[in-house]
Amino acid sequence: MKRPRFLACYERGRKFHSRHFIVFALPNTAPQATWRLGVAVSKKLGSAVRRNRIKRLLREFFRLHRAELTAPIDYVVVPKRHVDAKRLGMALVQEELSALVAKSLKAPGPTAG
Repeated sequence: MKRPRFLACYERGRKFHSRHFIVFALPNTAPQATWRLGVAVSKKLGSAVRRNRIKRLLREFFRLHRAELTAPIDYVVVPKRHVDAKRLGMALVQEELSALVAKSLKAPGPTAG
């Protein structure tokens, strides 16, 4: 049975981290592939309202930067446990994820595993 793609990102993808986020990036080798996004927000981060706010900010970042994301890479973004949804703003998301996405575009393919 074929494993879901997000699990492949965890197992074989490159891992990049910042103070508030972990990004797993795995090149997608399918023909006509584009970049894809997965967001995994744990219940340990708070109520559904807080988790949804974090997910909205992450999706908005990728929406605003879709022109820069030309490589066919699957991304899974995981906020770290200490992220405070009330204080998290677009400026912080922009600052940290821009650096992580840039690293993922420069990095070689998946890790051996």
